[in-house]
Amino acid sequence: MPTIKTIDTIKIDIYSREHPPPHFHAKFAEFEELIEIESFETYAGNIPRMHRKKVVDWASDNKQFLLDIFKQLNPRL
Repeated sequence: MPTIKTIDTIKIDIYSREHPPPHFHAKFAEFEELIEIESFETYAGNIPRMHRKKVVDWASDNKQFLLDIFKQLNPRL
């Protein structure tokens, strides 16, 4: 279940067998950014600023949902 949401053409993915901190992957075209769920800080990579804003706006409204999915897919963390 990697893709949990698509915002325009930006995919929001959460994977099992992940590593801390809890995060999600935002993918747009050839770009990918890992964003921490608690702080919405960039963990690695980058997507264009305009697209990142859309992602963070959605994620801030759905923070608990993202944490729940991350914990469900990664129960050992």
